[in-house]
Amino acid sequence: MITRENRVLRRPGRRFLLLPASGGALESYELKGPYAWPRAEGRPTSRIAYAAAHVVADPLAEPASAKLDWDATLAYRRHLWSWGLRVADAMDTAQRNAGLDWDTTRELVRRSAAEAKAFGDPYDLLACGAGTDHAPEADSPAAVANAYEEQIAVVEQTGARVILMASRQLAAIARVPEDYHEVYGRLLRQASRPVILHWLGEMFDPKLAGYWGSGDTEAATSSFLDLVNAHAPAIDGVKVSLLDPERETRLREALPAGVRLYTGDDLDYPSLIKDGSDALLGVFDAIAPAASAALAALDRGETGDYDEILNRTLPLARKIFEPPTYHYKTGLVFLAWLAGHQNAFVMVGGAQSARSVLHLTDVFRLADQAGLLPDPDLAMRRMRSFLTTAGVL
Repeated sequence: MITRENRVLRRPGRRFLLLPASGGALESYELKGPYAWPRAEGRPTSRIAYAAAHVVADPLAEPASAKLDWDATLAYRRHLWSWGLRVADAMDTAQRNAGLDWDTTRELVRRSAAEAKAFGDPYDLLACGAGTDHAPEADSPAAVANAYEEQIAVVEQTGARVILMASRQLAAIARVPEDYHEVYGRLLRQASRPVILHWLGEMFDPKLAGYWGSGDTEAATSSFLDLVNAHAPAIDGVKVSLLDPERETRLREALPAGVRLYTGDDLDYPSLIKDGSDALLGVFDAIAPAASAALAALDRGETGDYDEILNRTLPLARKIFEPPTYHYKTGLVFLAWLAGHQNAFVMVGGAQSARSVLHLTDVFRLADQAGLLPDPDLAMRRMRSFLTTAGVL
């Protein structure tokens, strides 16, 4: 008989844990255990693949503080590079516009670029977000462009690639598409090396509604393509996070030669990558070993293995990124804690409280079923302590 006192059941070679279900019941769950993911011998060759990396908060800092655990934060970037992935840093996954201030961001960019040098050329391995979040008072296209230029200079000085993040300030003051073209055109004419443009949909940040000058996505896409076509030599690629695979496919086909489309669709990435998109994904933060193995299979032309590996991760991804989608970072940090990559389940701004106990329990189950909990005993102990603290056990 399973009781609340009999929380963890053990049989030879098997692991069981009581987990909550909807309605308040407790159900016995048997852990499946990790897969023996093959370690990548190098970076993928058929696709460019960035994992957008989360940051590890200092567990002793005040909740409103942006103080980081630098050792754990940088170790996680080494973890991602070790699987053959590139790293996209200082992005929304790292809690930009969600608690991570510019002073800490600037230090994050500097430290990540220094770490990247141990693996190769920072420009090839690391792309960092440059935005305008340090200048909330920017009230004109010129002021927004000035703010961008300050952050671009910081990223370029480290040798990392620049990602031009979508700007809340520009979304707030722009009235017509030409306002966006004025700002981005100025920045792209000055770019010392090709950059990545970022189109972040309002499901990730409601304050970016109507980006590129229209609430109509067709009109916004047309404006965006006009910008890209006018400045194609200065653009490495465009990162699109609209969660609309058909629109992404059409946009990819319309891009000028030499401009990549980096999918930011964390719900449909297996098919989009297979069909030709490159990747810059928050979900790769959580599924790096599986992503590495799948991309290696794609390089070998083994599309069946590719499909099998990434499709196994889809239920987990769709749980982590379920609405409200902008809380996805909580699931990523929870998994990093369960997997032993950090010692505490805490986030900048206390964002670890953004998801429910039942949501995170589902994340635990689905990560285990995808083979992404490398130390099941550790994951089980941490899950049990989480449920005990939550009052479930």
